[in-house]
Amino acid sequence: MKLGWVIGRVTFSRIVPALEGGRFLLVSPLGRDQYAAGLEGPPRMGADPSPVIYDNLGGMVGQVVGYVEGREAAQPFDRPTPVDAINVALADELFYRPWTG
Repeated sequence: MKLGWVIGRVTFSRIVPALEGGRFLLVSPLGRDQYAAGLEGPPRMGADPSPVIYDNLGGMVGQVVGYVEGREAAQPFDRPTPVDAINVALADELFYRPWTG
């Protein structure tokens, strides 16, 4: 699972019937520097590609979400569905303590 800031929403004019009822979010993945800032820091823009993820949990712009990519993203659906990333968690708080070994 990865964490990322929701930086926008995507609207399609047509959609696969299996995906009706959800929406798509544009996410900026969190980097190591942002974990130290917690959820109060602004999203990092342009550093990594921003995936579009399927969301049926109600994630909103400005919120941090947990998402999975790849084959696991299609597992919640009964039939094979063309989804590469899906929202699996809405983050309330983020605690980060780096290992100083």
